[in-house]
Amino acid sequence: MVTSNTANVELTRFPVADLHLAVETHNPNGRPVLLFSHGFGQTRGAWHGAATALAKEGSRCVTFDCRGHGESDRVADGEYRMEQFADDLIRISKAQPEPPILVGASMGGLMGMLVAGEVRPSPFRALVLVDITPRWESAGVERILAFMQAHPDGFADYAEAAEKIAGYLPQRRERKTEEQLRPLLREGTDGRLRWHWDPALLAGVVNDNERYQPRLLAATSKIDIPVLLLSGARSDVVSSDTVNEFLQRVPHALHVEIAQATHMVAGDANDAFTREVTRFVQDLAVQDQAASEANLQVQSNDEKPDRPDNRQIAGAVQP
Repeated sequence: MVTSNTANVELTRFPVADLHLAVETHNPNGRPVLLFSHGFGQTRGAWHGAATALAKEGSRCVTFDCRGHGESDRVADGEYRMEQFADDLIRISKAQPEPPILVGASMGGLMGMLVAGEVRPSPFRALVLVDITPRWESAGVERILAFMQAHPDGFADYAEAAEKIAGYLPQRRERKTEEQLRPLLREGTDGRLRWHWDPALLAGVVNDNERYQPRLLAATSKIDIPVLLLSGARSDVVSSDTVNEFLQRVPHALHVEIAQATHMVAGDANDAFTREVTRFVQDLAVQDQAASEANLQVQSNDEKPDRPDNRQIAGAVQP
């Protein structure tokens, strides 16, 4: 494992089963731990604003590029499977000093639901899902994939790339600068700029996603950790129908709709997104403190010599 440090941010080449992932840790000594998992075709940079802000509030914020994305390695044989992404997520979670609060957008949220529902004990303290439910609106997903497949020959320069992205994200007021685009594009031997992700991902994970939906639905019903679902009011991937179905499967989940946000919630409304995550983290801290105090009270009662009276008192503080 190779680590570099810059302004309280550690960049690590993290080993998983068959390759290395680029992992970035903001405020390494902070608590609690927030682990951010990006969507399909994105990089850890999608979380930069939120991770920076939440790290300043005291949290340890860990972002990473999924396999085949950004600065992480690509699968040698080009065979990508959902189980690989889930296993990577588990490995990074278990490497943290405590079970992290997973913040997962789109594909990252799907993997979070799968792991949270199937793995016991859960490697997560809690789950924040960003505009994703186990059943999604096909039209929205098809729109995303159409854009990803639209430019196989890449772009002549950063200005052309910025123009195409602006057309895809009309809700954004400002176009991306060359500095913002550099992590998202790679220059080929022909001098043209292409997306950072491995094209083999489209034939692997994407073509297989419908097959995993029954498994996701079953796993979601078994989630027993705190959950916050943040959806975009203008999303075409998550709808009121998919949200209601999710809340029926996970009745203890909280749901907050972010006004003016599309599927790209953190990018469209980062301040509102960060505010809701902060509130959720603070509520978890209050719950943990209350649970800790209740446990201390029970332990104190158990240590009293008068056992019959002690049992009555202990029972009184039980839920």
